[in-house]
Amino acid sequence: MAEAELSGESRLLAVSDLHVGYAENRAIVEELKPFTPGDWLLVAGDVGERLESITWALGLLASRFERVVWVPGNHELWTVPGEPPELRGVARYEHLVKVCRELGVLTPEDEYPLWAGAGGPVRVVPLFLLYDYTFLPPGHHTKESALAYAHSTGVVCTDEYVLHPDPYPSREAWCQARVALTRRRLAELDDDVPLVFVNHYPLVREPTDVLRYPQFAQWCGTTATRDWHRRHRTAAMIYGHLHIPRVTWYDGVRFEEVSLGYPREWKPRPGNRRLLRDVLPAS
Repeated sequence: MAEAELSGESRLLAVSDLHVGYAENRAIVEELKPFTPGDWLLVAGDVGERLESITWALGLLASRFERVVWVPGNHELWTVPGEPPELRGVARYEHLVKVCRELGVLTPEDEYPLWAGAGGPVRVVPLFLLYDYTFLPPGHHTKESALAYAHSTGVVCTDEYVLHPDPYPSREAWCQARVALTRRRLAELDDDVPLVFVNHYPLVREPTDVLRYPQFAQWCGTTATRDWHRRHRTAAMIYGHLHIPRVTWYDGVRFEEVSLGYPREWKPRPGNRRLLRDVLPAS
């Protein structure tokens, strides 16, 4: 999966779900380089679980790309037992933001940067929204029913055990607070520059319809964002998490899943797929 060097105008690139805890994935990240000196890289979450490996990967990428923008996935928010500091919930997220700022990496807590290279201008909007169990599997109408079904099938996201919402009473309460905060920030934008949304999860439910286990969708987003790509002038929506890299279109807006995924998932894929994806491909 080595990236071929290309020349030309600087580009806005994206990737997600690097999962550098796997040696094979770490080796791929070690080879990632920009195509031109001015390239930006959007990292849509799940760099890893351990602070050391997250810091290593983001630091390496920040040293190579003109600008790196990161949003958290669920794996970065896990409280890894025995890892100092053993932080939970908001404290874990705030620690990651601090690490990113020390590395020069932008996060959802920073001002939305303006990309003026190829395909621009667009405003990059990194999001941290979580999920609220509203992507319910067919035949279920409440979180309680959906969770019970997931447990009965043995398909339960590890978040249930190691992604803590402290000081919020639940992950959905944390999600609702993040959605409200982000709505306010979007409403304050005072120009009509098209937006590139970057989130670990898709902003609409439809991408989860192809999941092998539909009960997993409840850990994949929130219906509170289902109209954001229509409400705002949107150039593209970049996400990860599902480990199903592809492009789909909703209401004329391109949604692209940019994940690498686990070695068992990417190894069988055709070898000619370029890992770093163009956020604003030439038409």
